[in-house]
Amino acid sequence: MRNSAGIANACRKAARGVQITVLRVLGWCFFGVMYGGLEILWRGYTHWTMLLLAAVISVPLDIANDTVIPWETPLWLQAIIGGTIITAAEFITGCIVNLWLGWGVWDYSDLPLNVLGQICPQYWALWCLMAVPAIVMFDLMAYRSGRGPWPKYKLL
Repeated sequence: MRNSAGIANACRKAARGVQITVLRVLGWCFFGVMYGGLEILWRGYTHWTMLLLAAVISVPLDIANDTVIPWETPLWLQAIIGGTIITAAEFITGCIVNLWLGWGVWDYSDLPLNVLGQICPQYWALWCLMAVPAIVMFDLMAYRSGRGPWPKYKLL
């Protein structure tokens, strides 16, 4: 009986990780706007698709942060996972908006080791760095909304 109670508890925890609340949706939108602001500071402009991509990609990052990635995972590894997910989404979006639709939102063709001008190792590293504050923000939101404990990070 104890084993079935443990399984039920794990299922409840996973189900709680995907609750959609107003605070959570606002966090996703905030992530999109925050990225747009950072891009304006970096490049001097942004495109509406970048705000949308940042908001959309924050959904699986937030849910994975709550349900899939355990607290014992070092923060640097969480950042690499997040940066890789962001880079994959950037590649898919770039293939659609830049290569297929021809909107020319970005082009990394001049950077070494780029893939079709849509992704490159330099920006993958930047996305990994940017994933750290996103992870902390999502953890604090989970704590404030009662979905998770006070964040404690393992660095190594």
